[in-house]
Amino acid sequence: MQITNFLKHHYRHFNAAALIDAADGYNKHLAEGGKMMITLAGAMSTAEMGIQLAELIRQDKVQIISCTGANLEEDIFNLVAHDFYERVPHYRDLTPADEHELLKRHMNRVTDTCIPEEEAMRRIEHTVLKFWEQADKAGEAYFPHEFFYQILKSGELEQCYQIDPKDSWMLAAAEKNLPIICPGWEDSTLGNIYAGHVISGDIKNVHTMKTGIQYMMYLLTGTLTRPPRKARLASSRLAVVSPATSRFAWCPCCTRTCSATRCRCGATSARFRTRPPATAATRAPCPTRKSRGASWARRRRNSLLKATRPSWPH
Repeated sequence: MQITNFLKHHYRHFNAAALIDAADGYNKHLAEGGKMMITLAGAMSTAEMGIQLAELIRQDKVQIISCTGANLEEDIFNLVAHDFYERVPHYRDLTPADEHELLKRHMNRVTDTCIPEEEAMRRIEHTVLKFWEQADKAGEAYFPHEFFYQILKSGELEQCYQIDPKDSWMLAAAEKNLPIICPGWEDSTLGNIYAGHVISGDIKNVHTMKTGIQYMMYLLTGTLTRPPRKARLASSRLAVVSPATSRFAWCPCCTRTCSATRCRCGATSARFRTRPPATAATRAPCPTRKSRGASWARRRRNSLLKATRPSWPH
């Protein structure tokens, strides 16, 4: 029985029926020419989701992927070191001593599965470092997934494959040259290794690796160039105020407008911001001063300013 027929026959009510609705919506969306983005969080690559995801990619049911740095690299780890993985079904009962034994053996536990450091991470490190250094010397820069695509297409890892290549979603994505957004790659294992090689001087230019924020900007604007700082500030209608240019400033700490060089919350004027150009008639009163009977129009204007004022993190 086909999976579709099996689901429609057995999944009839409650959340099971919602799954059928979601699948039908997925098919309808693609049939109408829509594009699909799949997001991956958690250790889905270590859970071998590539068995399903790779086939979806090959059948053009996925056009873009957003994932964590761990999912990006762990599919490659599984590709070249699967035979050395160890499963720990009793992981809930592990004692600190048990965890220490895994650590001494360089087994990195992900829930009930241990990734072997030497066979997976170090093997990939030796290969990917060559591509990082080549790009660094050539003055080139690439996104994390683009470095992986280069490695996979070069065939350097083929002799190390320990699973069926059709079960690797990164291989399928490389064949389709699928765009991948990975904003948090720096927090992954290879991200930390990359930072280590930058610190040691093996990689001279830290920007040899492009960031996920750059990729988001590229998708939204078609360019990787950030606008100048002044333009960014102008577009957000915010500018840093110094005592020399204005004695009124908006404090991001207490979210109030102050006229003194130091707000009552303790923030200095260097941290104040305001809306340029601000006239005396549109400035909100300083909270350290008592109201002097402002007119209804002025109170209304101040309330509107407060409503549209952005909230700044502490």
